[in-house]
Amino acid sequence: MKQPSGIVLIVDDDPSVRTSLQRLFSSVGLAAQGFESAEQFSAAAVPDIPGCLIVDVRLPGPSGLEFQDRLLRAGISIPIIFISGHGDVRTTVRAMKGGAVEFLTKPLHDQELLDVVYSALQQDKARREQDEVRSQLKAKFDSLTKREREVMALVVTGRLNKQIADDLTISEITVKLHRGQVMKKMRARSVVELVKMSERLSSPGAGFDRRH
Repeated sequence: MKQPSGIVLIVDDDPSVRTSLQRLFSSVGLAAQGFESAEQFSAAAVPDIPGCLIVDVRLPGPSGLEFQDRLLRAGISIPIIFISGHGDVRTTVRAMKGGAVEFLTKPLHDQELLDVVYSALQQDKARREQDEVRSQLKAKFDSLTKREREVMALVVTGRLNKQIADDLTISEITVKLHRGQVMKKMRARSVVELVKMSERLSSPGAGFDRRH
């Protein structure tokens, strides 16, 4: 399997750990960038490419878990791998409930860490691709008129043209015209494909409401 490209962002106040991890990732062709604190990370310019975070639980300033909470509140979705020399069940559970990919204890094992990182990068790559698809679909949906959106919302529920005409108090011919425009603007080759588009638009964070 081809290993995904991307960047590994390391947040650890121990410079020796940062250097060691950067060397490890560099040896397998992965870009890596180190930060000594959450504040330093927040102030930095990070490349807009698939990535993952390796975060030490104990950090100066906001802890690793507090940093995770900040990212969640800001709506920043990036896979997080926690590392710690003092892991405990309570901390691990909290990290995993917050969406962490993995919680590893020091000393770290190179291959185990690399396996987790590759998985996290693949996860972020897939999320970005899904976000791009939703963004393109949203642009198509935004090009629809209000009436076309109303027709689309009913078409994807399986309503027939006559039923849609009755629901919207318009003629069946008008429904057919609007339906044709919906299919054209959304670039849907079938109603089944239109339904799938609607489902993607209706997924969390897509900002689509079938009723409007």
